[in-house]
Amino acid sequence: MLTRNCLLLFLWILVDGGSVSCLRPPSPPLGRSRTGRERGRSLVGPLRNGAAGFQRVKRGWVWNQFFVLEEYMGSDPQYVGKLHTDLDKGDSAVKYTLSGDGAGSIFTIDQTTGDIHALRSLDREEKPYYTLRAQAVDINTNRPLEPESEFVIKVQDINDNEPKFLEGPYRASVPEMSPVGTYVTQVTATDADDPTYGNSARVVYSILHGQPYFSVDPKTGVIKTALPNMDREVKEQYQVLIQAKDMGGQLGGLAGTTTVNITLSDVNDNPPRFSKSFFHLRVPESSAVGSAVGRIKAHDLDIGKNAEVEYTIVPGDGGAMFDITTNEHNQEGIIILKKPLDFESKKAYTFKVDASNAHLDPRFQSFGAFKDTATVKINVLDVDEPPVFNKPSYVMDVYEDTPAGTIIGAVTAQDLDASSSPVRYSIDWKSDMDSYFDIDPVEGTISTNELLDRETVAQHNISIVATKLNSPVLTSRVAVTVHVLDINEFPPELASPYETFVCENAKVGQVIQTFSAKDQDLPSAGQQFSFKLPRDDIKNKNFTIRDFGNNTAGIVTKRSGFRRRLQEIYFLPVVIEDNGYPPKSSTGTLTIRVCGCESDGSLLTCSAEAIFLPVGLSTGALIAILLCIVILLVIVVLYVGLRRQKKKETLMSSKEDIRDNVIHYDDEGGGEEDTHAFDMGTLRNPKVVKENLYRRDVKPEMKKGPRAPVSQDSADIRDFINQRLKEHDTDNSAPPYDSLATYAYEGNGSVAESLSSIDSLAIDLEEDYDYLNDWGPRFKTLAGIFGEQSDTQSNSTTTENTH
Repeated sequence: MLTRNCLLLFLWILVDGGSVSCLRPPSPPLGRSRTGRERGRSLVGPLRNGAAGFQRVKRGWVWNQFFVLEEYMGSDPQYVGKLHTDLDKGDSAVKYTLSGDGAGSIFTIDQTTGDIHALRSLDREEKPYYTLRAQAVDINTNRPLEPESEFVIKVQDINDNEPKFLEGPYRASVPEMSPVGTYVTQVTATDADDPTYGNSARVVYSILHGQPYFSVDPKTGVIKTALPNMDREVKEQYQVLIQAKDMGGQLGGLAGTTTVNITLSDVNDNPPRFSKSFFHLRVPESSAVGSAVGRIKAHDLDIGKNAEVEYTIVPGDGGAMFDITTNEHNQEGIIILKKPLDFESKKAYTFKVDASNAHLDPRFQSFGAFKDTATVKINVLDVDEPPVFNKPSYVMDVYEDTPAGTIIGAVTAQDLDASSSPVRYSIDWKSDMDSYFDIDPVEGTISTNELLDRETVAQHNISIVATKLNSPVLTSRVAVTVHVLDINEFPPELASPYETFVCENAKVGQVIQTFSAKDQDLPSAGQQFSFKLPRDDIKNKNFTIRDFGNNTAGIVTKRSGFRRRLQEIYFLPVVIEDNGYPPKSSTGTLTIRVCGCESDGSLLTCSAEAIFLPVGLSTGALIAILLCIVILLVIVVLYVGLRRQKKKETLMSSKEDIRDNVIHYDDEGGGEEDTHAFDMGTLRNPKVVKENLYRRDVKPEMKKGPRAPVSQDSADIRDFINQRLKEHDTDNSAPPYDSLATYAYEGNGSVAESLSSIDSLAIDLEEDYDYLNDWGPRFKTLAGIFGEQSDTQSNSTTTENTH
């Protein structure tokens, strides 16, 4: 092995261009495991002669792991191993250091020799290994001679832990009569020793106590039955002792035990059996129908539901007179009288009774019939019996404040003997100390002696005594319970203030809301409510009430085509009546809102509140939002009003540009004498005309070029007017309504002279204005005014320009 390692290193050095010598691993200590396999690593360092360049130097040590035996009991520290480097020439010039897990406290190293010792006993289950680092340094300069190397000291396991059953003791069950090999349970033992080292943790299971009934798998710990047909009725409980031993069960292994308590569960493998085949019973002829006349019992060795017994009477002599049932607690057969007995008619009855299991197991039907039969004979005894009440007890109800002397009920008893003696009734004074009630001694009717108060005593329990007239000794008693009922004091009312909606697309006969009622009277259980429309609302054309009969009712549409714009809210009265004494009723109002809905009936919107409510806004928040909106609207209106007033003042304050001002007044003008509307001199003075004047009712978007001066002949005026008309027709910024265009120039030499009405007094009435018709439809009105031959002079003549 050493030669092969040297050859491999030599080849590697030749390829790599360096020079190292082969490594010799340190000799392992006697009696201990060798150190880990050493690997050669090359380090690069400066040349010793100081020449430029580097050469490979030898790394003399690398370890993998050491081993130390756990639970060492020797008096001296336990020797672990030895660290050695090839640089150590034995002249004590090298010092070895140790760091890492447990260095100094658990492990120590001889700084000169490199020997490692464990200072105390170690437990592998506490810590399986320790990681340490070793380094060789110059003892004089403390300069590292080798890079720090890491190695592991593993704690070598010894068998110092026995197997343990962490979940013991165990409990298990298996059905009785199970075949061999039936699974019962599985036990598991754990061993804390190292499972990867030796057999310290290899566990084998065995039974110490419990054979030959059960067996255990030595590897898995599975417990199974070992005997067939184990009967629970013979032995029900078994205690099995299981042992788990490590070292594969070999001699010297450690062992642990646990107890397994196994119970045989019952199966129906036994039929019921009567203790005797003949039962003799006696019953007096006075026995009441439905009373028990005797008991018989068949025993079943099984338990639970497997021991449940069903009894039946075989059809025959007593089948019509008696019946039999099973007592669920003790599985006895109770014989019950079905019809009255009469000693004079028949003195004895004989019949057979079968007892069988209610739950059969088909696996055991081959054992035979799972039933038994016995004979029952019943003798009827002749007795002089007391009167018999027709009921075992009586319950009567009476309302509080019922007048004294009111009959609340009656009891009936009769003598069943052949003598049929009359019966007299009385109240046991011990049960009615305050004499609230009285009874008719012949009829048995019970009446009140005084007013009853439910708040004082809500229930009275009295005892009625029936006595045979010819035999006062024979008496019978019956319990009478009298409940004092509460008078109906409160009318019913709607369970809640219902507010529903109806869709605009609702159909006729559609139930749009189900509602209920409540009543403050007690008890609430048993209350019945009825719902209907008031008499004066029977002919309601919109809605009706449908009573469902279960204390609820529904609102039903009687027409379709509801519209919010016509009526948004409907109020529907409903009469609610209870079944109390005396009956009470009240009228509630249902609010129905008309809403818009989808085609499938889902709600869209009812009003502004319904729109905002889904987003989680409260009523106060909605009011605040609406108030803010109103304030904003008021501010906007005031702002717009101020702007308009300011704009109007700006337009009217300028007396130089009055071309776009509309002067409106309702009285007829005074011609040239009317100087209150505007300055006449402005129209007559051509010098006030200025260039590049723009309309002031709209913002100008483009500049218009300067106009050429207009001559004072009629052709120039006509061209001027046509040019202005074209400008207004093509002006996109002009408002979309009729406006009055006022021109600040008048021609002096025009044939038509002034177009203004100011100088209309000087116009020749006979002048021909037909040429105005040639100017187009825009001058049609003007042509009509001047074309009339009238003596009345016009005060205002305007040029209408439709933009």
